Amino acid sequence: MTTQNTRRALTGGTLAVLAVLFVAVIALTNSLLRGAQLDLTENRLYTLSEGTVEVIGAIDEPINLYYFFSDRGTAELPQIRTYATRVRELLESIARRSGGKIRLSVIDPLPFSEEEDRAAGFGLQAVPTGPTGETIFFGLAGTNATDGQMVIPFFQPDKEAFLEYDVAKMIHGLVTSTKPVVGLMAELDIAPGFDPRTRQMRQGWAVHQSLAELFELRSLDPTATSSIDEAIKTVVVVHPKALSEDAQYALDQFVLRGGNLLVFVDPNAELDAAAEDPNNPSAAMFANRSSNLERLFKAWGVAYDPSKVVLDAENALQVQTQTGAPVRHMAILGLRAQAMNQQDVVTAQLGTLNLSTAGSFRMADDASLALEPLLQSSAQASSVDAERVRFLPDPSALFADFVASGENYVLAGRLTGTAKTAFGERSGSSHLAESKQPVNILLVADTDLLSDRLWVQVQNFFGQQIMNAFANNGDFVANAVDNLTGSSALISIRGRATSARPFTTVEALRRGADDRFRATERKLNEELQETERKLNELQRARADDASMLLTPEQRAELDRFQKRKLEIRKELREVRRRLDADIEALGWKLKVINIALVPLLLTAGALGFAWWRRRRPAAA
Repeated sequence: MTTQNTRRALTGGTLAVLAVLFVAVIALTNSLLRGAQLDLTENRLYTLSEGTVEVIGAIDEPINLYYFFSDRGTAELPQIRTYATRVRELLESIARRSGGKIRLSVIDPLPFSEEEDRAAGFGLQAVPTGPTGETIFFGLAGTNATDGQMVIPFFQPDKEAFLEYDVAKMIHGLVTSTKPVVGLMAELDIAPGFDPRTRQMRQGWAVHQSLAELFELRSLDPTATSSIDEAIKTVVVVHPKALSEDAQYALDQFVLRGGNLLVFVDPNAELDAAAEDPNNPSAAMFANRSSNLERLFKAWGVAYDPSKVVLDAENALQVQTQTGAPVRHMAILGLRAQAMNQQDVVTAQLGTLNLSTAGSFRMADDASLALEPLLQSSAQASSVDAERVRFLPDPSALFADFVASGENYVLAGRLTGTAKTAFGERSGSSHLAESKQPVNILLVADTDLLSDRLWVQVQNFFGQQIMNAFANNGDFVANAVDNLTGSSALISIRGRATSARPFTTVEALRRGADDRFRATERKLNEELQETERKLNELQRARADDASMLLTPEQRAELDRFQKRKLEIRKELREVRRRLDADIEALGWKLKVINIALVPLLLTAGALGFAWWRRRRPAAA
C-alpha cells in the first residue's frame, strides 16, 4: 500500500471515529443535560418566575394538561402559530420542572375527529378562521386525581403578558379544589337581607352575587369582630365608617400574619343608607357619608383625605340633568384602558370602569410601604371639597372655576412592603409588631363603583335575575379578590414582557411623520375656514340682485385659496414620501450591516487569524 493510500485510509478512519464520537457526545449531552437551558433573552422570557416554581413545588398528586392546538388549521395564520410555539415552550418548561408531576399531552384536534369532540367536551372555544366556517382550537384543559377540571378556553395573543400567570393559576386551582374563603366586612347593604326601614327583603347588589358564585363569603361584623378566622385568607372591607377599635386591631393583625386585604373607602358614599333618616330628610342631606381607616392608613404611610373628591375633565361622563339636557359631570368618571395599570393582572384586560365622587391616595414622605397605582385620573384633574359635589343642581357649574393641577391622582392602588402594627401599645403572645412577609393590600377610593347603577342592569326574568353589564366594575372586583385569594406565589407572578419585539425606531419615524402630517392638515383646515369666513363677509356686504354670482374679489379670494390648497396637499404628499424614504433608508442600512458588513468582519477576522497562525512557525 502506497503512502498516499495509507494517508487516505487514516484520514477516512479518523473521520469515521470523529463522527461516531460526535454522535456519542450528542447522545450523552441529551441524557445528562436534559431540561437544561440557557436563557439569553432580554426579559428572560424562557425562565420561569419564582412564583410559578413555588406553585409547581406544591403539587402532591399528578396533574394532566391537554394542550389543544389546530396545527393544520392554522397553516395560513403565522401570528397564531408563532404564539402557539411560545405557549408550547412554556408548558414543556413547566412539565420538565415538575419532575413528572405534570403530564403534558399535545393534541391536534382535526375536524370531525375524536380529539375535536374531546376538546369541545372540555369546554374549549372553537374559533372560526375564514369564510368557509372552519374553526380552530387553541386552548388548555387540565385535570387532577379527584376529577377536578379547569380550562383556558382560548389563548389570546394580546394577553401574552399574563400567559404564565394564567397557566400557573390553572395549576394552582387543580391543586386546591375547594372554594377560597373570603371575609366580608361591609357597612353598606350590599348583601341580601331584611331591610328594617321598608320591612321587606332586599335584593343584594350584583357584585355580591358575583362574588358569592366564585368564593365562600363569610360576613364579619364591623362592630363586634375582634379576631379573624385562620381559614380566611382575604378580607374585603367596604365603607369602614364606624369600625370598632377591636375590629381595626383584628384587621391589623390579619395583615401582619400574611392575610390579604381589599379596602373600599369613599369621601361621599352615595348609597350610604345609614346616613338616611326617613323621619328627618333635611338631617340626612347633611349626614356624614365618608369613610376612612385613619389609624391603619397612618401606620401604613397612606395619605387619604375623606373630605376631598377628584374631578377629572378628560374622563368626565355625561349625565342627565333635571332639565333633561346631557351634561358632563367631572365627579362621575368613566375610566378607559389608559387610566388603568396594564402591567397588573387586576386591571390589564378591563375596558371601562365607572366611578362616582371618588377620593385619592398618596404615600407619606416617610412611608416604608410602596403604592403602585391601579387606577389613575388624567392630568386634567383636581381635588375639591366633597360638600361642593353633594349639593350641586347643575354639574356644569364645576367647569366654572376648574383649574387642572396636572397631577394623576391615584384612585386605586396596590400597597406592598413590610408593614408595622398600628397598635404599638398592645402586647401578648399572639401580638405581631411587624409583618412576617411583604403585605399585599388593594386600596380603592370609591364605594359607588360597587353599586349596580354604575355597571350593570339587573332584570327579573321569570324569577331569574339576568345581569347585563355595561362596564367592567364587577370584573375589577372579581379580579382583585381572585388575585388576593391565590397563594402568595401566585400573587407574585405579575405581567411578563411579551416575545414581540416592535420596531421602535420605525414607529418613532412614523409618529414623527404623523405629527407633521396632522400639523400641515390642521393648517389647511384653518386656511379653509378663514377663506370661507372672508367669502361669507363679501357675500353679506352685497345687496344687489346678482348676489348669487361671485364678485371679482370673491373670485380672487377663491382662486388664491385653491392655489394654496394644492400647495398644502403637495406638502402632505411630501411628508408621506419622506416617511417612506426614511424607513427605506433605515432598511437599507440594516441590510448592509446584516448581509455585507458582518460577513466581511468575520472574513477579515478569519483571514487575520490564518495569517497569524502562518507567521507563528516562521517567527519560531
